[in-house]
Amino acid sequence: MSNQNLLVELFVEELPPKALKKLGDAFAGVLADQLKAQGLVGADSQLTAYASPRRLGAHLTAVAARGADRAVSQKLMPVSVGLDASGQPTPALLKKLAALGADASVVPGLKRAPDGKAEALFYESTARGALLADGLQKALDEAIARLPIPKVMTYQLADGWTDVKFVRPAHGLVALHGAHVVPVSALGLAAGNATHGHRFEATVDPIVVQDADSYAATLQERGAVIPGFDSRRAEIRRQLDAAAAKVGGGVKPIADEALLDEVTALVERPNVLVCQFEEEFLAVPQECLILTMKANQKYFPLLDAQGRLTHKFLVVSNISPSDAGAVIGGNERVVRPRLADAKFFFDQDRKKTLASRVAGLAKVVYHNKLGTQGERVERVRAIARAIAGQLGIDAQQADQAAQLAKADLLTDMVGEFPELQGIMGRYYALNDGLATDVADAIEDHYKPRFAGDDLPRGQIGVAVALADKLETLTGMFGIGNLPSGDKDPFALRRHALGVVRMLIEKDLPLDLDVLLGRIAAPAFGGKIQDAGAALADFIYDRLAGLLREQGYSAQEVDAVLALRPQRLGEVARRLAAVRAFAALPEAAALAAANKRVGNILKKAEGQVQERIDAALLKEAAEQELASVLAKVRAVSDTLFDAGEYAGSLRELAALKGPVDAFFDGVMVNAEDPALRANRLGLLASLHAAMNRVADLSRLAA
Repeated sequence: MSNQNLLVELFVEELPPKALKKLGDAFAGVLADQLKAQGLVGADSQLTAYASPRRLGAHLTAVAARGADRAVSQKLMPVSVGLDASGQPTPALLKKLAALGADASVVPGLKRAPDGKAEALFYESTARGALLADGLQKALDEAIARLPIPKVMTYQLADGWTDVKFVRPAHGLVALHGAHVVPVSALGLAAGNATHGHRFEATVDPIVVQDADSYAATLQERGAVIPGFDSRRAEIRRQLDAAAAKVGGGVKPIADEALLDEVTALVERPNVLVCQFEEEFLAVPQECLILTMKANQKYFPLLDAQGRLTHKFLVVSNISPSDAGAVIGGNERVVRPRLADAKFFFDQDRKKTLASRVAGLAKVVYHNKLGTQGERVERVRAIARAIAGQLGIDAQQADQAAQLAKADLLTDMVGEFPELQGIMGRYYALNDGLATDVADAIEDHYKPRFAGDDLPRGQIGVAVALADKLETLTGMFGIGNLPSGDKDPFALRRHALGVVRMLIEKDLPLDLDVLLGRIAAPAFGGKIQDAGAALADFIYDRLAGLLREQGYSAQEVDAVLALRPQRLGEVARRLAAVRAFAALPEAAALAAANKRVGNILKKAEGQVQERIDAALLKEAAEQELASVLAKVRAVSDTLFDAGEYAGSLRELAALKGPVDAFFDGVMVNAEDPALRANRLGLLASLHAAMNRVADLSRLAA
């Protein structure tokens, strides 16, 4: 059996750049998995995926020409159906065997084995291993069928009649096992050993690939193509850094992994060139210039050591002429009108103040059940003022920032570049002479915009950002517009996480129930349903997920959040305390006892009061528990009130002995009602003392 390396390439017209990496990985991954499933590839085989603008490919090491034979056991039917009373095969059994290519001669060798309550007949045979041509055909068909294609195209084959559906028209197929062509086909193409290189810079066309292992080197040397996505990406990064170093002055290309991926998907052999524009454009906010260069032209702006935009930028060209002057000049001519447009928008927008634009928000619909952006702004203002009052900060500035936060939506710049909302609001606020805290809050009220994003830089910004997110959450929950599955058009999950992060990371002295029930909901004036409980659950769910991502166990998170702590800034300290408590020798027994106490109290008739009558403490064990509990609770509660949660829980360790003795020697449900009520009261006091920091019963195994 011959093991050789395998190369498969599908040559197509230009693939969608934003999907190229995913398409390449999926094509190679499914191909490899299918070959492994057929026994043609071993577990130690190495896979290399290829993806360039005009090709998807895969290289696999140690691929067999034929898979190994394997034993197959097929269930036929129950013994009672397959054999008659004398043990002879029934017509049903003979028919089944015939369908499998066997006859009555195999009946004596059939295996009997239990199958549920009955005994069944099994036919054991050896299946020949798959031939590579057959196995690769199946794998190739599956890899093409399972490609995550963003949008399918329909095109005709050369015969003029046959329609094919694929991401882009395909024009070539290579399949080499070592140096031998594997006879497979796909999308109307028969496999061969010839492919095509760069449209303009290949030295020959077509390019004959001698064997599977020479594919990448042949394409690079004779076809002017780097076929591997990761290799091409690394080369672009190297050239970007080298070009920036050549410019000097400590400049660096802007760090943008998504842009780097997209450019990698646009070129076959990169050539980085240095270009520039007129320095007068630097008077425009750099965010505008950077965005237009990145989004529209796929250029890499150069930033100085302080992160300021320079008038030079880098272009990743797909051609390498001996004289790059024409390419450089062309790119400079292309970018100039874009920058001029940005300058025009900036100059025009500054002719009107932000405040003068606020009235126009009344004409912009926010949601058909929640009114206009103007109405929304008024709600955000009310919430921001209330939060500012709770935080003891300037409510007038919070109100002003909230009033102006959405005004830049009506500017020309944001109309052209929606990604700049908030950012332009800050620039225009400063141009209007507003306080820096107000201007910063206008930009920052959208933060955090994504996982890991910065939080608002000042307290005014925090107040307005909280107000904006709470208004969205309260309004959408109030009209029943909730996330479903992966659908979340109003980004409610992101807004909830933003609220959680600000409350925790800024350690804000704000109770969640107060924010939802007494601050956010009243801003709607009773026009929506009360969704406070559902919204609180939603926020705690987001918090639980965030904490688990940070490394806390599900038990730890469950124990703390079961008490619905109102100050989310305290959650981290509570979790640390729970983790320290769980490490104590007494922890497991106390958690189990706490769970037992909780169950007893749930089953008790009526409301159990935390009341202990010393005169009714008859047994020594209950007297000891009451005595130790009083001493422990005095210290533990003092520590809890001081925020010393770890110390508060540590004091509970002294209860283990008395609690164990109580359950060993005291009957809680005594016949005497007064005695029973007193013992339940003792347990209620114990339960309350143990569960101030967290619900310790959640730690029980």
